[in-house]
Amino acid sequence: MKVTVDIDCTPEEARTFLGLPDLRPMQDRVLKEMEDRMVANLHAMEPEALFRTWLPAGLQGLEQIQKAFWAHFTNLAAMREGESK
Repeated sequence: MKVTVDIDCTPEEARTFLGLPDLRPMQDRVLKEMEDRMVANLHAMEPEALFRTWLPAGLQGLEQIQKAFWAHFTNLAAMREGESK
């Protein structure tokens, strides 16, 4: 035997019926606090400071990454060459 019950109610009505707390005021306060912090951080950061944060050493950092990749792939090629002998 199968019984199906359809209940047509809003989420607020279901929450109230089940005795669950309404977390909307707390969520609103948390989201407002997050928004305030994000806006404050955006105002504090200038484009030049952001660039320095993302690329600490500027182009030197990019060159170091390139050298590291080059050394890694050179070592891989040497290892493969040594395996084939």
